[in-house]
Formats: sequence, C-alpha cells, structure tokens
Amino acid sequence: MIDRYKMQEISKIFDDINRFEYWLKVELAVCRAWNRFGKIPDDQLKNILDNASFDIDRINEIEKTTNHDVISFLTSVAEKVGDSSRFIHMGMTSSDMLDTALALQIKDALDILIDKIGVLADIILKRAEETKYLAAIGRTHGIHAEITTIGLKFLSFYAEIKRDLKRIRRVRGEIAVGKISGAVGNYANLPPEVESLAMEFLGLEADEVSTQIVSRDRHATLLATLSVYGATLERIAIDIRSMQRTEIGEFEEPFKTGQKGSSAMPHKRNPILSERMVGMARLLRANSLAAMENIALWDERDISHSSVERVIIPDSFHIALYMTEKMRYIFEGLAVRNENIERNINFTNGVIFSQRVLLKLIEKGITRENAYRIVQNNAMISWKEKKSFKELLLNDPEVKKLMESKEIEECFDIDYYTKYVDFIFNRVKEV
Repeated sequence: MIDRYKMQEISKIFDDINRFEYWLKVELAVCRAWNRFGKIPDDQLKNILDNASFDIDRINEIEKTTNHDVISFLTSVAEKVGDSSRFIHMGMTSSDMLDTALALQIKDALDILIDKIGVLADIILKRAEETKYLAAIGRTHGIHAEITTIGLKFLSFYAEIKRDLKRIRRVRGEIAVGKISGAVGNYANLPPEVESLAMEFLGLEADEVSTQIVSRDRHATLLATLSVYGATLERIAIDIRSMQRTEIGEFEEPFKTGQKGSSAMPHKRNPILSERMVGMARLLRANSLAAMENIALWDERDISHSSVERVIIPDSFHIALYMTEKMRYIFEGLAVRNENIERNINFTNGVIFSQRVLLKLIEKGITRENAYRIVQNNAMISWKEKKSFKELLLNDPEVKKLMESKEIEECFDIDYYTKYVDFIFNRVKEV
C-alpha cells in the first residue's frame, strides 16, 4: 500500500519545525561564509554554531506582536545565542533566507519523489514484460482498431513516466538555486563571495541575477513539471478505468477482502483509485496555474506569491507522492482478464483485420480505391449482420479472383501484429 514513511518525510520537510530548521541552516551557512572573509571572529562564530536554536512556541508568541515570521524567528534565535546574534542575518533580507531555504526544501522533497517514481516505473516495466506478447484489441476513438499487446500498452506508460523522471531531474537542477544578495539583489551590504561560499556550504547554486527574490519562473516550471507527471498518471488511470467497464472487463483494480463498492448495490467493484488519480491530477494542474500567476510580481518583489506558495508547493509534493504510491499499489495488484481480452478480440467478427486485407489486395495490382471499396463493403456487412468477415471475403467473387483462400486466411494471423514487439521493448530500454 502507501509508503507512509515517505509520506511522513515529505510532511516533515514542510512542517513548521523543519521549515525553521531550514531557515537556521541558511543563516548559519552565511555566518560561516562571513567568518571565512574575516567579518565574524572565530570565537563569535563558535558561539553562534554552539547555541543557535529556536523555540517554536516563542516564535509564535513574538509573531503576535511583530506580525513578521522572519523577525520573530531571528528574535527567538537571538535569545538563544546572546550578543553574538548581532552577526546573524548580517546584510541579508528576509527573502535571502526564505528563498534559499525553500530551495533546500524543494530539493529534498524532489529526491524523495524521484526515488518513488523510479520504483513505480520499474513495477510497470515488470508488468509490461509479463504481458509482452498478450495480444489484445487496440482502440482508437474508443472503437476497435487493430491488434496490439497489453505489454505494449504498459510499455507506453513506462516510457512516458521515464520521460517525466527526466524532466523532474532536470527541474531539480533549475530549482536548486538560492540567493544571498540583499534587499534588491545588488550585493550592496554583502559581497558576492559570501553568497558563493554560503551556497557551496548548502549544496546550491547562486541565482545568476536575483531581485529581492529568486525569480518565480523556476517555481512555475517545477509545478508545471509535476502537473505534466500528474497528467501521465491520469492517462494511465483513465485507461484502467476504461478497461474495467463491465462490457470490456480487461483490467480490474485491486479489490480487498471486505471492501465495499456501493452502499446500494453490493455487486459493485468500482475503479475508485483510478478515479481518484484523475481528480488529483486536476489539483496539480490548478496549482501549476497558480504558480504561473506568481511569476509577474511588482518591481523587485512583492509578497503576493508568498501566501500562495505556502499552500501549492507542499500540497503539490504531497499529491504527486500520493498519486505515485497509489499507482504503484494499483499496478502491483492489477488483474488482467485474459478471457475477456480474447473475447474482445473476436467481438467484431474479424473486421479488425481489414487493413491487412486491403494491403494484400493492393499488392495484387488493383488501385487502393477499389481495394478499399471491396474491403469496406464486406466489413460493413459483417458489422451490421454479425457475419464472419473472413467468410464474407472467402465468398466474395472480386476477392476470390485476386487472392487464394490460404492468402485470405493468412490475413487473420494475430502473430503478424506482434512481430516487432521485441524491437519496441529493446528500443525503450536503450533510452
């Protein structure tokens, strides 16, 4: 089921206590950098490092008066450090600490998410390998098209998730950026060398040009990338929902002993998890739109983005991780109903082999237009009158003039449609 430990780890990254821990980590990194450049004496730095801490209840108490969370935090730390606290936050503005700490939070949260998406991808690939040659009807527009395999369907999901992983890893590099450049980003009260060294201590890069904040295009890209990943899981979920419909019945979500599907109808086994995936993907997209709105701020900065980010960034990580874990659970227990898959292949009396017949007739030298007419006429009769498409072709005078019975029979060979399955699997694995 859900990896609750990982969910708790994500929650801890964004809870109040850990948020202040990240803040303190940034402030101490800057103090260490100032010490290297001789602005903070060794004994003062030692006192800061030995005693710097905070009391969350005290922060909340101070904030009732100050109505400023950063000042309340710094006051609480100062009370623990004493006189040496004059060196803490030296030359900095609130967003130096806030944006840099946020980058650390996001980086740590992405590491958890990337790990779990990798696990999901491996599980889907395993299911793809298990069903590699399991022939099934492919559908376009919801209508029976031609033969594919369940393995190829799952492989498509795997390949898309791998692309999502690449995008998420790439955005991790773009978002792992902080700034210690002062009130409007001009380094007036601290040199760029302090920022560079502090970022080295923190494992981040410095924003190449910041205002009072790190530009929010980075954060918008992050949430857009998570929303694309959510859309991938939504696509998979919709496919599973569709295949679980009673009249199709090819897939079925896990259904535990004792689970109930309906308060009114005891027979129901509904695809509730896949439906939940669709709803959560909508939340990710909504959060992504809010992040886009955060890009355009006034001048060097306003705080209209701040309240939004306190909701959308933690929530998006929680949603993305939850969806990942639920989709893993679905695939680990997904039932593939072979008997229904075979029934559906035969449901249309063979008209799904129409393109094979069309191409064979063209090979015999007639025009595509004539071949299409012959094949479509027989297919429509088969469809409307529920007759065997193969038998209609075997008895069609125009077809009999051009093709032997054996050649017609060969057009209905399922193996013809699976001959490149290994090629496709190998190509995906090579990427």
